[in-house]
Amino acid sequence: MRLYFLPRPAALLAWALSCQFGTAWAQAPAAQSEPSAAACPALLQHTVPRLQDEKPQALCQYAGKVLVVVNTASFCGFTPQYAGLEALHAKYKDKGLVVLGFPSNDFSQEGGSNKEIAAFCENTFGVKFPMFTKTTVTGKNAHPLYKQLASQSGAVPRWNFFKYVVGRDGQVAANFGSTTGPLDARMTRQIEQLLAK
Repeated sequence: MRLYFLPRPAALLAWALSCQFGTAWAQAPAAQSEPSAAACPALLQHTVPRLQDEKPQALCQYAGKVLVVVNTASFCGFTPQYAGLEALHAKYKDKGLVVLGFPSNDFSQEGGSNKEIAAFCENTFGVKFPMFTKTTVTGKNAHPLYKQLASQSGAVPRWNFFKYVVGRDGQVAANFGSTTGPLDARMTRQIEQLLAK
């Protein structure tokens, strides 16, 4: 019968190794903080620099959220919409909404540097929603994200503060022009419907 049992020191070593590997295996899933490519919709498979410090940000971190993607400008009649966008973000962020702001000079109303834009947004309107560096949103040089938004919706930004509302599945559900404020009932109703899914 002794042929079927390990000597005591060997048994202890085997037990210690099994505990060590078991701990490593248990910790492996927790290390996967980034969504996999399969879990991240094609629309979000981009990396863009953050406005404040130009550090690259993976948009996949917003997978599974309802998004409002908006092109912004500092010197536009619609610039006060920053306040509404921040209020919208604050109101619904705990339910899964994220506003993503993309400053753009496509309409010649955003001439500042990224640092100047960041300071203006924070100091003037208290913007805390994610903002990214100055981006081309129209034409053949549009950022790939904006090309996909246009392709999905059939609509391109015609002016500053054009808003795309994107569902948790990464599909554009609606778009709203510059004259529709962020807290307009039509827009908030669309957002609430998407958050409820």
